[in-house]
Amino acid sequence: MTSYSLRSASPAKTRADAVVVGVVAGPEGPRLCDAAADVTAAYGRRLRPFLSTMGVTGKAGEAVKAPTRDEVNAPLLVFVGLGEDPSDPVAVRRAAGVAARGVANAASVALALPSDTPALVAAVVEGHRLGGYSFTAYKSTKPEAGEPNDVVVLTPLARRAEAVEALERAQVLADAVTLARDWVNTPPRDCTPPLLAELVSAAHKEVTKGRGAPKVQLEVFDHEQLADMGCGGILSVGNSSASPSRLVKLTWAPKDAVTHLALVGKGVTFDSGGLTIKPSSSMLNMKGDMAGAASVVAATLAIARLGLPVKVTAYAPMAENMVSGTATRPGDVITMRNGTTVEIANTDAEGRMLLGDALALAVEEGPDVVVDIATLTGHMQLALGDKVGAVMGTDDQVPAVLAAGVAAGEQHWHMPIPEEMAERISTSKVADLLQHDWVRWGGGLYASAFLREFTGGLPWAHLDIAGKEINTGSPYGHVPAGATGFGVTTLVEYARSLATSAG
Repeated sequence: MTSYSLRSASPAKTRADAVVVGVVAGPEGPRLCDAAADVTAAYGRRLRPFLSTMGVTGKAGEAVKAPTRDEVNAPLLVFVGLGEDPSDPVAVRRAAGVAARGVANAASVALALPSDTPALVAAVVEGHRLGGYSFTAYKSTKPEAGEPNDVVVLTPLARRAEAVEALERAQVLADAVTLARDWVNTPPRDCTPPLLAELVSAAHKEVTKGRGAPKVQLEVFDHEQLADMGCGGILSVGNSSASPSRLVKLTWAPKDAVTHLALVGKGVTFDSGGLTIKPSSSMLNMKGDMAGAASVVAATLAIARLGLPVKVTAYAPMAENMVSGTATRPGDVITMRNGTTVEIANTDAEGRMLLGDALALAVEEGPDVVVDIATLTGHMQLALGDKVGAVMGTDDQVPAVLAAGVAAGEQHWHMPIPEEMAERISTSKVADLLQHDWVRWGGGLYASAFLREFTGGLPWAHLDIAGKEINTGSPYGHVPAGATGFGVTTLVEYARSLATSAG
């Protein structure tokens, strides 16, 4: 396992196998960031033509490797682009991620990236760890290039307590994102509701073991218990599968809690669409339909490890949406946990059924605010693409979630819940609500209006992360190909903001 540390050493004199140097793009050409001033001095007038010869521009996403001679002690320099603003933690986080993939077979790496504030130290560590992520559990031949043994962040704050704390916080966040990525990457046969609940139990045991570990309560409800609890929404999805549904509840209740946050995450471990079956090409990445559940569990464990003074009650409903003789049919009427009846129109709009029950359970706990996260609708993916999530909800919470996303380096956009959506969800002739109405326009807004019916009028935000859970393209910044862990850091930063504002 790679160890991370802080040091105030010179990047030109360090004897690491590779030194990563940040490059700033500017109107007069690229220049090395202030953290690499010693490297700039070591090359002197040769630096500018050298960068030009190597094609270094400082553009974000750029990584250029160059062997050294006698200019610096390290045998390899890796120039990574920071763009035009080297003080932006988002740019630094992404550059550190690019750097992690740009150094192969190096036992030790030194990072000369902007790190003169605790926030930048955290961005370097988090970005490098997440950018170097790979999922090899199912590879019969492991990649030759492994992780470095030692990574040193070169910073003038090396001896400052706040910098050390920033490094530790970044490690906790990176652990949480990695956990969510691992679960989303796991093949659906090995991540059915019972198996995912076991994975959560194992992660919980790891986080809570030992003296001084946080105390997080774990409860797992099985199919029979869900039936006794009246969770018709969850069971309407899971009854089609040979793998019975589960509901995982985590509770972090520190004595100094200043507020109570309820988190709810969609956990459809595989989504075939049910009887409203998906086209085969649309099923390929449906193992990621449980990313919401993975996010709330990972975020809750991170919040506990960080000791944030916020009580968190997290619900992760888990079901597999399959095709069988016991599958829910379009036209069926389901009674939800809170007694609301729902007419089913589209069994491929199953996520809102899980969330409806879980939101109702969360509301019963009497939280101050409720946040749910889900890979809910393709409509939001069409609207915002594969890198920007949608946020909807009450006017008092949406801005706070958007601000948390900025702090976390994740992109979100505010989407509305128009008044007419309340009318659309109430057009069933046989039940209280219509689960889906097949109107092509505004389907993501319809889904959020549906969820709102189960929030009990509490302050609430809904994050639709459809398309963000799995990167089907090439790696970028600190995001690898495959599972991304999108949303985890936003949830943690949101909890941190609640603690700060309440304090």
